[in-house]
Amino acid sequence: MRIFDKIIKFFNKTIRPAAGADDERLLEWLGISGTPKKVLGEVTYFTCLKMLSETLGKMPIKFYQQTERGIEEAGANTAYNLLRTRPNPQMTPTTFWGTVENNRNHYGNAYVWIQREFKRKKYGGDIEIKNLWIMPSSDVTVIVDDKGVFGAAGDVYYWYTDKYSGESYCFPSSDVMHFKTSMSFDGLTGAPVRDILKLTIEGGLESQNFMNNLYKGGLTARAALQYTGDLSPKLEKQLIARLEEYANGANNAGKFIPIPIGMKLEPLNIKLTDSQFFELKKYSALQIAGAFGIKPNQINDYEKSSYANSEMQNISFYIDTELYVLKQYEEEINYKLLEPSETAAGKHFKFNENVILRTDAKSQATILTGYVQNGIYTPNEARSFMNKPRMEGGDNLICNGNYIKVADIGKDQEEGGGESGENFKITKERQKQPI
Repeated sequence: MRIFDKIIKFFNKTIRPAAGADDERLLEWLGISGTPKKVLGEVTYFTCLKMLSETLGKMPIKFYQQTERGIEEAGANTAYNLLRTRPNPQMTPTTFWGTVENNRNHYGNAYVWIQREFKRKKYGGDIEIKNLWIMPSSDVTVIVDDKGVFGAAGDVYYWYTDKYSGESYCFPSSDVMHFKTSMSFDGLTGAPVRDILKLTIEGGLESQNFMNNLYKGGLTARAALQYTGDLSPKLEKQLIARLEEYANGANNAGKFIPIPIGMKLEPLNIKLTDSQFFELKKYSALQIAGAFGIKPNQINDYEKSSYANSEMQNISFYIDTELYVLKQYEEEINYKLLEPSETAAGKHFKFNENVILRTDAKSQATILTGYVQNGIYTPNEARSFMNKPRMEGGDNLICNGNYIKVADIGKDQEEGGGESGENFKITKERQKQPI
């Protein structure tokens, strides 16, 4: 057996942590954990994950190059063909990036294995990227090789255990794209929002459970049964069970409840409005959304929003929330998927954020028309934004012919030599000539 396989087996035994009395997974497996199992059942938490994953998934990625003329679209390479068509045989780019973002937000970290293969040629060969695979965040452990076992001391490796086959793999950092949340205390791993806001999210789950139980009980409040005499605990349970058959459940709503002679049933009215239940539930929802950078209108809170305000909130969502996320993704993708020669040539990947900043058709037409008329866009560039084909002669910049450079203002008078006699008349004639 090779020495590398022995090292892997050694790490496989040593890096798996022992479960103690405080281990949340062990307590949950034993059925004595107080933490709810399905955090995704909290509607605000689910909405935030859905919003962030779909926002990233809907943005296509572009490949550009910095040239002497400015930023232009670069020729496609192997990595770009994967990113824009199919990162792996099972996923489209939309599904791929949505899944990566879900792992990043739910677990605090997302990992993508870069599968490379050697393409043999007549003399030598090249190493090319074959596929991009998402590794479930719960099955990955980050290892810092401070002893230099695998290479240089301080290198980072990713230990992945396949939960289906049970096999373990160790990948160097150059083969793994690691995306983390903004909340990181060591710069290596991110902290998930669900751990930071654990009590708030649990409170949201408990409020939802309260409403569910209220509906199951047919919106019937608790009641106190008054009777004279003494009943054994067994008879009390039988009496309560008999009354609950008539009082609880949606099918019994609005029906009469038979009460034995000498007994009186008094409801304990606890109004949700008196306890400010919905106000507290709304406040908790805004807290969870704020931790994710989600705006109120994006979790269907339109109490203080108008149409114009919602549009500004979308712009604020891009600047305050998505700009950091996109910058992190682009930096990691450019560093891990591009060759040093491509980076030196000014090539880089960039998400097209314009898809989330689109306005209505009228505003978009006004903006594009202004860009074309002022020589910023060519007509064909404006047509490409509208998904229209290019037209012959549409690659030239156009603008108003009456415009003049600031440095050229007054040159006609200077060439005329002043305001006396003939030179002044020539200047007037020049002004009458069409441009």
